[in-house]
This record gives sequence, C-alpha cells and structure tokens, in this order.
Amino acid sequence: MRVITEEPLKNYISRYPDTETALQAWLKTVKKANWTCFADVKKDFNSVDNVGNQHYVFNIRGNNHRLIVVIKFTIKWVYIRFIGTHQEYDKIDASTI
Repeated sequence: MRVITEEPLKNYISRYPDTETALQAWLKTVKKANWTCFADVKKDFNSVDNVGNQHYVFNIRGNNHRLIVVIKFTIKWVYIRFIGTHQEYDKIDASTI
C-alpha cells in the first residue's frame, strides 16, 4: 500500500516520542501490505475498526493513541486523516474527519 504523506506521523512522534516504535511498525506493515478489503487489514491489525466512509481506526501503543486513515483498496493507498491521544480522539467524529 502507498501511504499518502508520512509527515503527520513524524510530527506526532516529535510530540510523543514513546509512539515511535509503534508507529514505525504500523508504517512498515502498511507499506508491505496488499490489502483488497477490510478483512485483509484485520489480519494484520486485529484491533482495527471500520467506522464507515472508508475510514479506519487503529489503536496505537496499547490504545493510548488513535490513528485514523482513509483506505482506498482499489488504488492501493492509505491517507492519514488524524493521529492523536485517546482523549483527543473522543472529541471528533472518526467517520467524517
């Protein structure tokens, strides 16, 4: 899969250095993936949630942080829409961000 802009991850890691290992592992897995549907994503990330509107939520570092991406399976890209703490996540609508 192709990740559209890794900049949000780099910026987040600079704010929360404890997420670096988890986010680098997530990124490495995503780049190697060839997902065709949600079931494929679920095989790699058991805790991922489909929240509708092609938006998927990943728990990062023991569910302390949340990552929301849009996945376009047909063109093989992942677009990062949000990354934040669990508290920040609770204040947004994950399916429309």
